[in-house]
Amino acid sequence: MVSLLPCMALAEDPLVVQAVRAEQVETRQHLSLTGEISAREMVQTAFPTGGRIAEIAVEDGDRVKAGEVLARIEKVQQEQSLRAAEAQLAATRAEYDAAQDADRRQTALLERGATTRAARNAAADRFAAAVARRAQAEAELQQARDALEDTVIYAQNDATVIRKLAEPGQVVGAAQPVLELALGEGLDAVFNVPEQKMLGTTEAEEPTIILSPIDRPNVQVPGFVREISPLVDPATGTVQVTIGLEEPLPGLSYGDTVRGTSQPLEGRSIVLPWSTVTANDQGTAVWVIDPASGAVSLRGIEVKRYTSDSVLLEGGVEEGELVVSKGAQLLYPGRIVVLQEDI
Repeated sequence: MVSLLPCMALAEDPLVVQAVRAEQVETRQHLSLTGEISAREMVQTAFPTGGRIAEIAVEDGDRVKAGEVLARIEKVQQEQSLRAAEAQLAATRAEYDAAQDADRRQTALLERGATTRAARNAAADRFAAAVARRAQAEAELQQARDALEDTVIYAQNDATVIRKLAEPGQVVGAAQPVLELALGEGLDAVFNVPEQKMLGTTEAEEPTIILSPIDRPNVQVPGFVREISPLVDPATGTVQVTIGLEEPLPGLSYGDTVRGTSQPLEGRSIVLPWSTVTANDQGTAVWVIDPASGAVSLRGIEVKRYTSDSVLLEGGVEEGELVVSKGAQLLYPGRIVVLQEDI
């Protein structure tokens, strides 16, 4: 009688479990990122020469017309240079007139035989030098006028001031940006997207992108992918993606924060509920039921990604296989199970 006890212990009743059948389904990845509103076309303005800023005539958000004054630097030195160039030109013109009269007089005297050819040639040389000095003085005057003109920045086109990059009283160098302007009405939203998110989609067509203010998620406008940077930021591991807005977002302007959402197609995957997941000494695993014998085996799986209620698999489970979803805590390899719905 005692010898029969081990055999009775081994002859356990099948364990009642619940299971799901593995199926491949089309899955979409839900992406939600925050970005920044940016002008589609931007330009930075600067003075061609350095100096101390005397005035910035605009503020952030101002709309300006072509030809409107945007900023000035102190122009005392340029005005002095202009006056000096004007005086120099006046002197060279007087010298030119005198040399021209002398050249004409010497030419007339030579024709009458009243002077020497050497004197005539000397007068011609002085006149030629006066011509050159007058041309040089005229060029220097134009250069001084241009330098004075360069102390003022004018709007080249109708634009909107995005932000000031300098303040009155600040000393700036030549070509140092002073203002950033937006040309036209086009708006973009710029996002830094993790590289793995870029690689995880297989959708051939452009995904649908919805943009909305952070504090007003119900206000939505569609967007489209306008540019994807070919470079990955080595510090953050992100790729800059520029999304064009098909229409303005009410209440948002340049530099404001915006949320972008999209659900790109990522292909077909085996999707299992969280309740199926356990572990073995190799990592993540599931209990798979042999349909012929009813015995279970612990099998390792490759996880593609996790969601809030399911697991997407790269491999480990084939379509159509039965995976235990409830009752796994009492299982061991080879344990015979029966499905609850079969009882």
